[in-house]
Amino acid sequence: MAAIKIITSSHYLPKHQVSNDDLSHLMDTSDEWIKTRTGIEHRRISEGENTSDLCTAVAVELLKKSGWSPESIDLIIVATMSPDYYTPATAAIVQGKIKAKQAVAFDLSAACSGFIYSLVVAQSFMGNMNYRRVMIIGGEVLSKVINWHDRTSAVLFGDGAAGVLLENEQDSTSSFLGNHLQTFGDLAASLQAGKTLPLASFPAYSPHNYGAFEMAGRDVYTFATHRVPESIIAAVKKSNLQLNQVDWFIVHQANSRIIKQIAKRLQQPLEKFPMNIAAYGNTSAASVPILLDELIDKKKIERGQILALTGFGGGLTVGTQIIKY
Repeated sequence: MAAIKIITSSHYLPKHQVSNDDLSHLMDTSDEWIKTRTGIEHRRISEGENTSDLCTAVAVELLKKSGWSPESIDLIIVATMSPDYYTPATAAIVQGKIKAKQAVAFDLSAACSGFIYSLVVAQSFMGNMNYRRVMIIGGEVLSKVINWHDRTSAVLFGDGAAGVLLENEQDSTSSFLGNHLQTFGDLAASLQAGKTLPLASFPAYSPHNYGAFEMAGRDVYTFATHRVPESIIAAVKKSNLQLNQVDWFIVHQANSRIIKQIAKRLQQPLEKFPMNIAAYGNTSAASVPILLDELIDKKKIERGQILALTGFGGGLTVGTQIIKY
């Protein structure tokens, strides 16, 4: 019986690092204020590299590490809320740059849940359409949609990309065990970015003006600390497992206080909830795969372990995928 296996992973971060002290020169904030409320100390900010550039760097490294030829890839999904263009899709740009001529490519927009949603979509393609090799990348250049004078949102976010290669393998011990996805569209106004405006009248020309990132922080905190534990429990139950059988909870790095509260609600040790938010901030769709790749690279994640990958964010959305790595 074929099972889906994560073959390899990779991540890429812009070189320019911005500290909390750096931000204090742009807005009324401080290192202490940011660290106390979010756990963030630094973030990486792109200087000239767009989302497709970050994603392509990840794609090239994934191919190098796996030894796969670009032509062997069947599907490329890029999860992003900060694409290069409305069209073409960022995934299509990546496909062209790495010359993966046989791959179907498209973007998926589910904000910080995007990587998890992409895993579930990939599983469907691999099961129903006999796609064997899939590349999934979460990539963001959020710095281009941030109001850098708004301390309620600008201090939170950073740029980055990361991804995985998936393959259907006969009799593999690795497997996608269960998942849970949910969208709360009635809460959409709690987290918005990139608003565009329609024509005031036709045929008059009106440029599409991007709206800066806006977030109702308290509402999102309440949402995350309640809905994320529910999603994890639902996915674990579908996997016929118990919470204590999960070795690692790889949770979207939005806020250290949120992650600590999730661990508390699940009654699981905080040591099973690794964090890298201090170094990178909230990288939205790139958050989960960046942390995943770092843990694999450090050999903290081992084959056979049970992982709960969880994202939550704009939509509002939440998603969990349980994987036997």
